[in-house]
Amino acid sequence: MPTNSAAYLTAPYADLTVAEAPYTSAATGELVIRARALAVNPLDEIKQSTGNVMYGWLPSPAVLGEDVAGEVVEVGAGVSGFAVGDRVIAYAVGMEKNRNHAAEGAFQLFTVVQAQLTARIPDDLSFENAVVLPLAISTAASALFQNDQLGLRHPNRTAQTDADANAAEWVVVWGGATSVGSNAIQLAVAAGYSVITTASPHNHDRMRALGARHVVDYRSGSAVREVVTLVDGRPVAGVLAIGTGSAEPALSIAVETGARRVSLASPSVSMSSLPRRRAPLALARFGLRMLSRTVPLMIRSRVRGIRTRFVWGSSLMTNEVGPMLWGRFLPEALAAGRYVTAPRAEVVGTGLESIQPALDALRRGASATKFVVTL
Repeated sequence: MPTNSAAYLTAPYADLTVAEAPYTSAATGELVIRARALAVNPLDEIKQSTGNVMYGWLPSPAVLGEDVAGEVVEVGAGVSGFAVGDRVIAYAVGMEKNRNHAAEGAFQLFTVVQAQLTARIPDDLSFENAVVLPLAISTAASALFQNDQLGLRHPNRTAQTDADANAAEWVVVWGGATSVGSNAIQLAVAAGYSVITTASPHNHDRMRALGARHVVDYRSGSAVREVVTLVDGRPVAGVLAIGTGSAEPALSIAVETGARRVSLASPSVSMSSLPRRRAPLALARFGLRMLSRTVPLMIRSRVRGIRTRFVWGSSLMTNEVGPMLWGRFLPEALAAGRYVTAPRAEVVGTGLESIQPALDALRRGASATKFVVTL
């Protein structure tokens, strides 16, 4: 058996600790990946910083992490389309309920992943650039394409290759420079929609390069009005809200444009406001702020007849969006060069010991960047 190591969260609020870990073989429908690059996400930092407020079902010690890139070292029964040695990216789901938490967390040398959430990558695509995709693209696809979310039509090759297409319907992505937003823009365009997004001015060119037709400064006091003006009376298929404070303007855009569905990828109050320690009073204040923002939002949505729902990235495991994205769209789009790995990868270190500094950097903030550790 190969020798495995993992970066463990040994207790609530603790720094990650690197230690030996068991090697788990691939079961039916699974692969084992030898990780070459990992990326950190807000979910990892939130779990570390808030104790059991999030992911209370995870045992201690826990192996966090969702984004992994590397080589296949073992193929489980019933898996086709993969072979030992394939270069892949995968969405590791060890933090989700009813999973093998120790084996399926990404922050280790050898990770068990579901074949249905894995995609081969081209030889000229580096592991560190590819690893920014898994959680972000899965969340974006769940929000855009699931029937219980925006319910958009799926990407198709015609929409991806017709450079003169002027799609009749808009999709609005509030928060385009985020990891989820950068992927939502590309997926919506690939599905044949025109995209209006928001971002800081220094990211506007980057958003257009990803396919957005119009970009608005989200910090402008007239941002909602600018988006509505750009819609120009054409139908809006849906609005995706990403980032703290995005829900309210997204709903206002839906009200003004007649959109009937809003998907929320972020809560109205940032969990980064909570201290990284046990703090019942701060948690109570956070809960009250969350309720005071969320309840009126949902009431307004219902009154206006707009379906507004929060999205969870792993939900595509149980519906048709997962096979569409990971089995058909993504491998082909990457191989053909039709899909850009976004946001930008910033390598912050090498080795499992570098994951904690990456989480610390994430807590301090990032713009249009995902922090990556190479192995």
